[in-house]
Amino acid sequence: MSGAAVSHEELLDVAVECARTAGALLKERFGSERVLATKSTSTDVVSAADLAAEAAIREILGRRAPDDAIMGEEGDDTPGTSGRRWIVDPLDGTVNFLYGLPQWCVSVACEGLAAAVFDPIRDELFTATADGPARLNGVDLTPAAPEDLAHALVATGFGYDARRRALQAEVAGRVLPAARDIRRGGSAALDLAWAAAGRLDAYYERGVNLWDIAAGELICARAGLHVERLAPVGELPSGVLAAHGTIADDLRTIVV
Repeated sequence: MSGAAVSHEELLDVAVECARTAGALLKERFGSERVLATKSTSTDVVSAADLAAEAAIREILGRRAPDDAIMGEEGDDTPGTSGRRWIVDPLDGTVNFLYGLPQWCVSVACEGLAAAVFDPIRDELFTATADGPARLNGVDLTPAAPEDLAHALVATGFGYDARRRALQAEVAGRVLPAARDIRRGGSAALDLAWAAAGRLDAYYERGVNLWDIAAGELICARAGLHVERLAPVGELPSGVLAAHGTIADDLRTIVV
């Protein structure tokens, strides 16, 4: 697969192969993995499984999309000549994975064109293309709109730095009384996918990286949700918000 004349479905096929291959590898290691190293803080961890999963994905991309650029969480950025870029999180929810919590996934996106989020524990594959529907295991996603924010289940996440978590807790403290309730799953990609599936009514988080959200954003948008990037505010960095249009404005007012 090279050049510009590649369909979105062909790109999705590559994304799905990457996600399923990495997911199978990770599922075999789930429950037996240990911390290999830390990154931004002592609580920001990486395991050998992260590295092995990304290596597997890069091998597939090198074979099937050799002209495309790659951005992966665990490896160096690889330039390309096609104008396309793959954004890969080989294991989103590493802390959950290491603790044996079944809330993690593989996230693979050809930026803006095709996306796959795979949860190997539940065997759930969330997909979308830029000109097609969002789907879960091949079934179109049509999440129902909540009546208002007071009846909305909202998900969020927190950073690794203690100061950032404290500031994020203040924001969550404002959201909690305004919404039905808050959930914190620990995987941004799954939070977005679950919002697209109607298991959550909204998701917001600051400090996420592009590989955390690239696939999930496209899936949410194609499911009909409002998706936007949040500008930095005070000491908090930029972020993302995905919600039904019925509640997006009200939620944004609180989280900014």
